[in-house]
Amino acid sequence: MELSLESAGTRRRVLAVAFAVTAILIFQAGKFWLANRRIDSGNLALMKQGAALTPGNGEAWDHVGRYLQFDFANPNPSAAIKAYQKAVRDDPFSSYYWIDLAGAYEDRGDITHAQQAFEHAQAVYPISALVAWNYGNFLIRRQEYSAGYSKIQQAVRTDPKLLPLAISRTWRSTENVDDLLNQALPADPEAYLQALTFFTSIHQPEAGLAVWHRLVSLGKPFAFTRTFPFLDELIADDRSVDVVRAWREARAAAGLPQNGLTNHSLIWNGDFARNFANGGLGWRWDSPIGVSIGFDSPPPSQRGRAVRLDFSGGSNLALDMPAEYVPVEPSHAYHFHACIRVQDITTESGVQFSIIDPNHAGAVNVATDNLTGSRPWAAADEEVVTSDKTHFLLVRLLRNPSRLFDNKLGGTAWIADISLVPSSMGTGESPQ
Repeated sequence: MELSLESAGTRRRVLAVAFAVTAILIFQAGKFWLANRRIDSGNLALMKQGAALTPGNGEAWDHVGRYLQFDFANPNPSAAIKAYQKAVRDDPFSSYYWIDLAGAYEDRGDITHAQQAFEHAQAVYPISALVAWNYGNFLIRRQEYSAGYSKIQQAVRTDPKLLPLAISRTWRSTENVDDLLNQALPADPEAYLQALTFFTSIHQPEAGLAVWHRLVSLGKPFAFTRTFPFLDELIADDRSVDVVRAWREARAAAGLPQNGLTNHSLIWNGDFARNFANGGLGWRWDSPIGVSIGFDSPPPSQRGRAVRLDFSGGSNLALDMPAEYVPVEPSHAYHFHACIRVQDITTESGVQFSIIDPNHAGAVNVATDNLTGSRPWAAADEEVVTSDKTHFLLVRLLRNPSRLFDNKLGGTAWIADISLVPSSMGTGESPQ
């Protein structure tokens, strides 16, 4: 039906209706604006007035409840419960309000009603990671570990961002790694790799090994480099046998070749045929300022490549790389061999190889000749005897800073064909 606006009376009636509707809308908008201002005011009396201005607004009463529950000066869980009850009456399908109500009941010590509220939240939103997470933590606090871990696993399956917290809280609840692996974590590489990171950070290699065995048993690929912090923790804890096994298993999982040892040597990639691993039992290099690195042809009759180091001449460089951790046996003798060449090395402090026990100061300390100036390719050989505590040797190229006034390091050094072979003095089998 069309409405004719030709008559003045009709036009006046339409304008009156429009003005009335506009006035109502302005009034409602003003009411909501005033309510929100009061709810956000931080003044409890005004917040309650704001909530009362908007009947059916569960969010407003939830806001009031949070204020009452978490007021540092004067927390009031009982009053918070009343506010949360109004919130769930206004919106019974909000899992957030039920979670808040459960928390207030728990604060007041009313465990029965707290659990009922969590169950309401779960019924409202059964696949919610937030509900499962909060309910699981509640059950863990109640020492209902199996039920709590089940909820935690449900939460991390839905939201993997919760994994780090799930690992730390589960571990700290019982400090039982089997509980973590069997009940709280999903059986997938990402969960286990994050657990490895956690146990490395708190220096728990035994628990880390339990996670490692579970990770490898999955038979799934995972990133090689993500294992390096855990391998470093095993090295620092002198677990040579465990490191060798984990190193090989990590390479296998990443689809990398295993044949990094040659001629009975214990040094991985001693011919530099492969690029540096920069972790684990491989060569490490962290690009210090004042030196650049590359690869050249090896000495005559040698295989692989030579590492070339060019020193810029701009700094009094302290160098302790390339470096590699080598698993060995205590109270054994080994023969170290390397080829080295230098050209135009400045200052009295040149380059040399150093072999030490990284975990026991002074137990092993062997160094080759300090080379300066220009020298052709030559062998550097030393006998190394480990102490009764030694499980690792650190083999590295070393340059100590010069103490002279004209101390900037320039020139070039090459290294190649590095090996560490058990000698006839040792008994038993080497770790690798």
